[in-house]
Amino acid sequence: MDVMEAIHTRRSIGKVKQDKISVEIIERILEAGTWAPNHRHTEPWQFFVLRGKGREQLGQALADIMREGLEDPDSPEAQESMDKACAKAFRAPVIIAVAVTPVDRPGVIELEEYGAVFAAIQNMLLATHSLGLGAVWRTGEPCYHHIMNEAFGLRSQDKMLGFIYLGVSDMGELNGKRADFRSKTVWIGEEE
Repeated sequence: MDVMEAIHTRRSIGKVKQDKISVEIIERILEAGTWAPNHRHTEPWQFFVLRGKGREQLGQALADIMREGLEDPDSPEAQESMDKACAKAFRAPVIIAVAVTPVDRPGVIELEEYGAVFAAIQNMLLATHSLGLGAVWRTGEPCYHHIMNEAFGLRSQDKMLGFIYLGVSDMGELNGKRADFRSKTVWIGEEE
């Protein structure tokens, strides 16, 4: 698949089958992430591959975050909410958790470290698509919660930037739509 085709046809696939994904395929996806541009070659990404029972680590963190926000965490309703939060970690056979681990040294701008990891995630999503698999990049408040950092052994200055849920698509073909680039583009200067 050529890169422009991959860009135009990739979609977020939120429903995947529980088929096993080979280590070789996962490694190809991870390698694609490491080829993202990163200023000063800091490579500020950290990947966590969650499969099988390993997904419990994410599920427990999601449940613990839910618990912290509940008024009565010991009620049956609260337990049901925590169980639902935990179950989110089992919606795909493989989840790649992606964190930014900013380098603290002169000349390194923290925001650029985040940008590099976002680019790594996009590389991974495109690689997943080109390999015939489906994926969705899930984010949200639980990613950035201190409990998530603790669950994955991240430092306070690190952040989980999302979870790539991947597997064999269990959705039909999806069409995408974007605003024409011309509506978002300002040309400055003339062609010389």
